[in-house]
Amino acid sequence: MAEYLKSRRFRALIYGVGTLLACCVAYPAAGAESLTDPTRPPDAANNVSAQSEAPPAGPVLQSVLVSPWRKIAVISGSQVALGGKYGDFRVVKITEAEVILHNGKDTQILKLFPQVEKHVVSRTIRPPTGQRH
Repeated sequence: MAEYLKSRRFRALIYGVGTLLACCVAYPAAGAESLTDPTRPPDAANNVSAQSEAPPAGPVLQSVLVSPWRKIAVISGSQVALGGKYGDFRVVKITEAEVILHNGKDTQILKLFPQVEKHVVSRTIRPPTGQRH
């Protein structure tokens, strides 16, 4: 046993383990520094886009419920059914993405995702030529 403790093989093993421990002590969270928690809400203080956007003026469409039996919109925290009133306006139309309010002279369109613009692209797909089936 004493001969093994003096051997090169044992000294190499001890140096390897020592080096590994030194690395673990020196860099305990080296791998965790680059990881972010995907469940953590965005930090508004560090989020530049959150600071630059002003809160919208007027009513905000927050959610819609569209089913065969009923249509309900959540406007600035208030539930309003189709035909119901929100302030001076009456809800005249509810779709999956917007609500239309009307008060006799003015019409307001509230969009569920106002920052998203939908572009319709029409393209004709031609069947391949020269191929046999």
